Amino acid sequence: MRGRSVAGQVLFLQVVVAVLLIVAAAVGVTVQTRSDTEHDAQERSRAVAVALARSPGFVTALRSDDPTAALQPYVAAAHEGTGVDFIAVMETDGTRYADTDPRLIGERAEDVGRAARGEAYTEIYEGDPSDAARAVVPVTDGRGVVVGLVAAGVTLGTVGEALAGQIPLILVSGGVALVLAVGSAALVSRRLRRQTRGIGPTEMTRMYEHHDAVLHAVREGVLIVSDDGHLVLANDEARRLLELPEDCDGRHITGLGLDSAIVELLSSERSVTDEVHLAGDRLVAVNTRRTAPYGGPSGKVATLRDTTELRSLAGTAEVARERLKLLHEAGMRVGTTLNVTRTAEELADVAVPRFADFATVELLDAVMRGDEPSGASTELRRAALRGVREDHPFHPVGSTVAPFAAPGAPSAPGRADGHAVLEADLTAAHGRQALDPAGAEQVLAYGIRSLISVPLQARGIPLGLARFWRADGSGPFDGDDVTFAEELAARAAVAIDNARRFTREHTMAEVLQRSLLPHVLPHQSAVDVAYRYLSAQARVGGDWFDVIPLPGARVALVVGDVVGHGMHAAATMGRLRTAVHNFSTLDLPPDELLTHLDELVSGLDQEDPDGRGGEGITGATCLYAVYDPVSGLCSMARAGHLAPALVHPHGAVEFPDVPVAPPLGLGGLPFETAELHLAEGTGIVLYTDGLVEQRDRDIDAGLEMLRSTLADSSGASPEETCEAVFDRMLPAHRRDDVALLVARTRLLDSSRVADWDVPRDPAAVGTVRTACSRQLAAWGLDEMAFATELVLSELITNAIRYGSEPIHVRLLYERTLICEVSDGSSTSPHLRQAAITDEGGRGLFLVAQLARRWGTRYTPAGKVVWTEQSLADGRVPDLALLAALDEPIEP
Repeated sequence: MRGRSVAGQVLFLQVVVAVLLIVAAAVGVTVQTRSDTEHDAQERSRAVAVALARSPGFVTALRSDDPTAALQPYVAAAHEGTGVDFIAVMETDGTRYADTDPRLIGERAEDVGRAARGEAYTEIYEGDPSDAARAVVPVTDGRGVVVGLVAAGVTLGTVGEALAGQIPLILVSGGVALVLAVGSAALVSRRLRRQTRGIGPTEMTRMYEHHDAVLHAVREGVLIVSDDGHLVLANDEARRLLELPEDCDGRHITGLGLDSAIVELLSSERSVTDEVHLAGDRLVAVNTRRTAPYGGPSGKVATLRDTTELRSLAGTAEVARERLKLLHEAGMRVGTTLNVTRTAEELADVAVPRFADFATVELLDAVMRGDEPSGASTELRRAALRGVREDHPFHPVGSTVAPFAAPGAPSAPGRADGHAVLEADLTAAHGRQALDPAGAEQVLAYGIRSLISVPLQARGIPLGLARFWRADGSGPFDGDDVTFAEELAARAAVAIDNARRFTREHTMAEVLQRSLLPHVLPHQSAVDVAYRYLSAQARVGGDWFDVIPLPGARVALVVGDVVGHGMHAAATMGRLRTAVHNFSTLDLPPDELLTHLDELVSGLDQEDPDGRGGEGITGATCLYAVYDPVSGLCSMARAGHLAPALVHPHGAVEFPDVPVAPPLGLGGLPFETAELHLAEGTGIVLYTDGLVEQRDRDIDAGLEMLRSTLADSSGASPEETCEAVFDRMLPAHRRDDVALLVARTRLLDSSRVADWDVPRDPAAVGTVRTACSRQLAAWGLDEMAFATELVLSELITNAIRYGSEPIHVRLLYERTLICEVSDGSSTSPHLRQAAITDEGGRGLFLVAQLARRWGTRYTPAGKVVWTEQSLADGRVPDLALLAALDEPIEP
């Protein structure tokens, strides 16, 4: 019952009472019906037994020689016509002569002693063969002697069947009674619910107990006025505010001495909210509403609130609310970028015009550069200036403000306490006028009259100074303004310091990145090259490129990208670029070089599995291409990088299908090399994803734009191509680094290439030397013939002695003279210091002395030993050195 309304509880109780009464009535009817049925069965059984016992010839049949044969027809006839369930004729000791159930003939019946003594009776019998309502009647002869017994009865099952036939009527009657009872209870409950508004008894009790206490304790006056203008109710606060008499209840409002405006409002049909009226010397805010929609007698309810003190505080609260709103806006508007100057400008924009007429922000030079302020210098530079008018008496942005280091000076950026200085009346600020007479005079002449100077400090470090100025027509600053200015400057100082620290980090990362990228491309003749690199505007990334000269007049073109930004990305880029340089000195094919680079990156990540030393470098991409100007073959492989673009001499642009492998450091799949034969003048364009992928442009659209741009500038030089691509594709705001490398292929003139097949016969050395000498003479390099013959003699002799066929010699006349001797062996020669007793080992030492550099590279068919000799050197071997060699040179 807890939680139910009064109406609900009444309904529940009425239904319960009705159900109990109906159930009791049904049970009583059922019991009475059963009793009547059993009595009827007993009477019917007695009548049948008496009629049979007194029937003519019955006594004679009992005394016959075969009573069963004589009496069984009597029993059968009586059973069929009387409607009883059984009839039995018995001897005085209870032995059955005849029975409706022949199987019981000869059996003795129980509990028939009373009838044997001459008493006829009826009873509810429980026992064999079945429970029944039976009557036992003695049979007497003419002398009154009991000669036999007759029993007749109805089984209790038959009685139950008779009772069951009346149960539906009882149930229907009970159901109808229940419906009528519930319906009447529901009508009563509905009426009660309207009267009690559905509340429970506890709430109703509480409402009435506290009604007067709440009504008279609230700090708002409450009046209820009837439609005819009589006062129905007034609480204590209403009596106090309106100064009502003690006997005001029931009186007409016109006779209570109220102000005419209040009387008019209470008498009207208007509903008002916080309408202010004068009540004596008080200002009262009145709210009125009709009572009709809310129940109860028709009339009007009015609430009254004393707003006298609130009105006096309204101006102050409005100013405080405006200041809080301005501080909230400052939190949203100041520091939207990580630019020091822009953050200072945002501070000035917030302050003008809602707080000050003019605002200036001066910062230390170190802060402007992003450096940590040292405290030694107090020179300020104006970073921002805003005002309500364009003409102003202040120094322009960028100018140096004279340092004022006096501890109490308003312009001191490093006041120890960090508090603002208020100059409510600048005309009386003699200290400022003494420090800067000219500036003070201009400010006063312009009409500036009040100033708040706030040091900008973050983490206890002075950053600069914010000054807020007010001119004539605006009230002077006061103490509340100082508190607000300090809060505003504190928030701005944190944003400025964040921007300063970001600027420092960005500058350091950019310097590091620039130092790790190539400053000047190396000299080589295989391709014409131009490049562009732009770091991200927010944070530098890890994009990089390189051009690496390789032996045999070849050149390697490299571009890569390290995922991420900042110092870590720049340092990782430097490590990868250095690794590529080191691996390229081994003259490895592109796929093998990327394999070594991938293993290096995986090893670097495993050195710090927990990332305690910084972020891992997994996610770097790289494309490595090697171009041979002799054959025009370009071999390239890539690890997660975008495919290069090829600009053919006829203007077609394609992105070749270079097999792509996962980024460096992931491992798992082998790298594959694609070989492309390029015509002379083919453009090779390598780039990073920052060029083609932007926030508002997916990578497919970027690639299509790059294709179109390259096609439009197909005849341009690499430098012009770079300009065209950047002009068209660079976004206004770069979120990622952009690296672009454009190379145009050249082919070495066939007249500058000479080669010979060499049989594996020591006698062939002289023949090759002679042919080499003639070729050098044809090239005008006679002064290099002697040294070149010595080099070739040594290399060919080593190939014949230690290598295998085929042996081939090639001379390339390029920026240097290149000698190459190839054979089918993969055994590499090594330079060593030969002992005096050694027969060999001095040839490579001689080669190293005569050539500028030499080395070995491996090919699928064997190896190539190469040397490079400077064309301007014309180095001639030392004859004393030759005399010291034990190995003779073939003539």
